[in-house]
Amino acid sequence: MAHSRWIPLESNPEVFNSWAYAAGLPKDQAHFQDIYGLDDELLAMVPPVVKAVALLFPCAGIISAKRTEEDSKIQTSGQESIDPGVFWMKQTISNACGTMGLIHSLANTDVSFISESPLAKFIEECKGKTPEERAKLLETTPLFEKIHESAALSGQTAVPQDLETDLHFTCFVKARATEPTSETQQWRLIELDGGRIGPIDRGECNDLLKDTAKYVKEFYVSQAKSINFNMMALCPGPEEEY
Repeated sequence: MAHSRWIPLESNPEVFNSWAYAAGLPKDQAHFQDIYGLDDELLAMVPPVVKAVALLFPCAGIISAKRTEEDSKIQTSGQESIDPGVFWMKQTISNACGTMGLIHSLANTDVSFISESPLAKFIEECKGKTPEERAKLLETTPLFEKIHESAALSGQTAVPQDLETDLHFTCFVKARATEPTSETQQWRLIELDGGRIGPIDRGECNDLLKDTAKYVKEFYVSQAKSINFNMMALCPGPEEEY
């Protein structure tokens, strides 16, 4: 790949939708839209049956330290068993976390992709590969770099000359529990971040949006001095036109 550092993606639905549609998401299947807050009345503004949640957060200070600590703990002690069908890949390209969040969000939902589109080709080529092999494929494929660059340049703010940033994307999806404890506890909340040790189980999932909001409030927002947080939901159906 020509560049090892990409332009950071802006966290807004227009940018994410531009990327997703260019990469192969049919416009009538799903779209990203803002989550305006973590309280119930603001969450109620989001359409039901959310498919994934993308979070932009400041990866610094206590949050960064706790991420490292948790990865070490998982490596030594393990965690709740995660559905092997969950798609996850390692991030090796600097500032590619937006594209990583988009791929993780879309690849772990029930949306289908346009035949022969970049997403369809990439997911197919990733079958049977390790997370590290998938990362190498992203480094070497021409499928996404131009899409990422085009989406990054379409943002509302100018591209900074200094591409160093501590803002980072992660995403949350739900996956089937490998050992459900009851008929009503069939799903788990899974965090997918290419900068981590792997997919991370965040507990039972009864409502993806509300459970993600609760986790983000308790374990992200409460740990940060910065207010640089933003959340978007992958919602079913086409974008509303205004």
